[in-house]
Amino acid sequence: MIFKVKTETIYECSLERAFKTAMLSDLSKIHTGYIVMPKVSHTTEDENWGQPGSTKKVHVTKSLTQKGGYGSMDRILERIENEYWKIQVDEFQTWMLGFYKFVGEWRVTKLEKNKTLVEYTYWLHSNKPLLYPLNWLFAKLFWKSYMKRVLENVRKMTINKEPYLYD
Repeated sequence: MIFKVKTETIYECSLERAFKTAMLSDLSKIHTGYIVMPKVSHTTEDENWGQPGSTKKVHVTKSLTQKGGYGSMDRILERIENEYWKIQVDEFQTWMLGFYKFVGEWRVTKLEKNKTLVEYTYWLHSNKPLLYPLNWLFAKLFWKSYMKRVLENVRKMTINKEPYLYD
């Protein structure tokens, strides 16, 4: 079963800045941890990150649910410049309530000069029918809250004009 979660906000920045910051900046400043979600510490094997088909290993700090170290793999499925990114997170190194992959989309739309709509969507894939009620709760309550935190972290980075780590 696939559980869809979507949230959106408006950034006071250029379309290009809203598009690039979420995917090409330091991931440890975006995924800063939240309750059971560990903080990202760094990434490796990310030399070609930013191009469709590229991957990077995401490493996390120790938490209630993670021993620390390699946590998952990020993959860029699609990149349509200044429109949207589609990514996949998989190869989870710890049990994720029956989820085997998350597919995310970061879509930007220019509203006016320095005003950009950001639509952030995730599809959480589970193949454990007994866990579907728990999966639904996780997606609609926890994951949506986590996504809002990510949006705010990226907003701060756009305001501070954080440098990109990738092209």
